[in-house]
Amino acid sequence: HVHLEQSGGGSVQAGGSLRLSCAASGDIVDPLCMGFFRQRSAKGREGVAAIAVGPGTEYYDDSVKGRFTISQDNAGNTVYLQMNSLEPDDTGLYYCAESTPDLCPELLPTKLVHSWGPGTPVIVSS
Repeated sequence: HVHLEQSGGGSVQAGGSLRLSCAASGDIVDPLCMGFFRQRSAKGREGVAAIAVGPGTEYYDDSVKGRFTISQDNAGNTVYLQMNSLEPDDTGLYYCAESTPDLCPELLPTKLVHSWGPGTPVIVSS
């Protein structure tokens, strides 16, 4: 089992920036895809970005392209989501997730996610 620990998030005004971190530990079986989801109000969880750990190939939802950047550390156990030009519509609970690399281009379909982080709130005020 892979344990995902999240940090970051918080409150910011529209146009501001926040960074999320997700550290993986436990029974990590390479290769991995790690990504971030968000849940806004009554909507389900939607993938916003994913990265193939190791190669570093990045994938984004259209709603965040050009504003969010996903990256990894040198060890490949921690990924980051840098969120710039935040909008009130970005408000929600953000979850880290991991699964197999073949699911990266689809931003990790929720039913095929192996492990979830606990979630962290992002609040963007206008």
